[in-house]
Amino acid sequence: MSNEEQLLKRPLYVFDLPDTLLSNLVLKTGRETPSPPEAIETSVSTSNQDGEATATSCGLCGTNSTTVGEQRAHVRSDFHRFNLKRKIAGRAAVLEAEFEKMLEDLNESISGSENDSESSGDDNDPLSTLLRRKARIANENAESPNQVFRMGPGKAPIIWYSSPLLPPTISLGVYRALFSHTEREEADYISGLQSSQLKAKPEEKPPHIFMCMIGGGHFAAMVVSHAPKNVKKQGAMEREVTVLAHKTFHRYTTRRKQGGAQSSNDSAKGNAQSAGAQIRRYNEAMLTTEVRDLLASWKELIDTAKLIFVRATGSANRRTLFGYEDALLRNNDPRIRGFPFTTRRATQSELLRCFIELTRMKISRIDEAALAALAEGSKKAAEAPTVKPSKPEVPKLTKEEEAQILHSTQLTALIRRSKAAALLSYLATNKLSPDFQFSPPNHHSPTLLHFAASSNSPAVVSALLTKAGSDPTSTSPQQPKTPFELAGDRATRDAFRVARAELGESKWGWTKARVPTALTKKQAEERERREKADNEKEEKARRQKELEKLKQQEAKNPTKAGGGRSLASSIVMGLSRREEEEKGLTPEAKARLERERRARAAEERIRKMQGK
Repeated sequence: MSNEEQLLKRPLYVFDLPDTLLSNLVLKTGRETPSPPEAIETSVSTSNQDGEATATSCGLCGTNSTTVGEQRAHVRSDFHRFNLKRKIAGRAAVLEAEFEKMLEDLNESISGSENDSESSGDDNDPLSTLLRRKARIANENAESPNQVFRMGPGKAPIIWYSSPLLPPTISLGVYRALFSHTEREEADYISGLQSSQLKAKPEEKPPHIFMCMIGGGHFAAMVVSHAPKNVKKQGAMEREVTVLAHKTFHRYTTRRKQGGAQSSNDSAKGNAQSAGAQIRRYNEAMLTTEVRDLLASWKELIDTAKLIFVRATGSANRRTLFGYEDALLRNNDPRIRGFPFTTRRATQSELLRCFIELTRMKISRIDEAALAALAEGSKKAAEAPTVKPSKPEVPKLTKEEEAQILHSTQLTALIRRSKAAALLSYLATNKLSPDFQFSPPNHHSPTLLHFAASSNSPAVVSALLTKAGSDPTSTSPQQPKTPFELAGDRATRDAFRVARAELGESKWGWTKARVPTALTKKQAEERERREKADNEKEEKARRQKELEKLKQQEAKNPTKAGGGRSLASSIVMGLSRREEEEKGLTPEAKARLERERRARAAEERIRKMQGK
């Protein structure tokens, strides 16, 4: 087995690397190398070469101008504005060469920056971006809930190493988040990796990491030891993660199909009074209490954790973890990190996956020469002038075509709303044919009658056939079906049969239109009354049968003694009262009444839960 295969035959654990590999690691010297600490700023001279100050010199930037015009141009330059803002912030000015170097570094690293806030604002103003970057570097240790989750601007999330024991195309990576702030500031990634090994301090208790996620009503927390445990599986010893403590919670707090937490919606639109809103508001308060109680019970484990990884999406979730009285997690704690990769829903298995992802050394097998050639090709392609393809000219419509489109839009809207009288009036006013064809063509419903039949509008179908004179036999090459064949319910089909009876057999070729035998309006109404009576009779018989069954059950197991009201009589009264309330209501009003009943029942359950 080769040396490479021996080292890479199993995943490399960051805190327990082989001695041969650890002693030969070298920090990569390409773009993967972390940026060095900020250069020490030197004082700026304000005199000319002879040591004397001139009238056109800039005492802030230390530059000398030969003319007044040059001095005015310097005052309006980004270099002077940058030093002026640094002076207002109480910081020393920089030389022009240092300013140009800062802009070059900014252009190289801003596209890979991990800092979300730097990409906001005016992206075309490099001075504003540079000032934001310098302000963040100066306040890196300040207490801010938005800074504790970021590793700093312009820094890649992974530190890459090479080793003479491995081929030059293989690189080993470790997440920057595993190093302390001191190690990152001093770029001391070799000794930092060596000091984090478990064998470096065998006499001490192995360190541990605290991880937690909260979002969308889900919370998961876990404390994991650096030292894995050896487990025998199928005759071989394997390492497994040592979980010291873990806990998950879930509460219904997000508004289904609408997104966002209930507290966010309350902040934007005010407190909603629906039953669902009250349930979500109650669950948010309970989740906050449960999470804070759990953190308090884990105080010793959290205080002794070497690193703390937190994912808290949204201000409400951050308030659950930070900023309250006796909070264990503080915004300015240098141990706090954000997860430097995409995470999924907060669960115990997801936290285990994140721990393995963090502590497993990454292996890259990329040829750097090919990578440099690819970058050079991309740079040349970006520099090449791009020719925008000319947009195809939209053909100009004539007045007749525009009128045809307008009529199609208006007629479609009238048919969808079943406005039969308005439809006939529109056709008469604009002198349109009852067999009007839509523009642009509607291949499914080419004529008004086709569209009315497919929309299940019997009133419009009846008006078009009996009053407008639409042809029920019309078809098209794209739609070989007649209007009757597109009807989707019995009422629409009956409208065709009634029209056949009223217009007579000689008016149209009803057989060609595939319309069944004629049906008079009186026959249709009589059939509808008969079916309604049969349905009511069946429903009455079913209720009577249910009541008889309840009476028999009550006779065997009486629920009340004496003159108490029986269960059957209570049900009869309830059904009668409900029927009385729903009498004369439309189906929409009945559905609205039923929703109100359910909402009142839900509110009553909430009051009972809260002990009111």
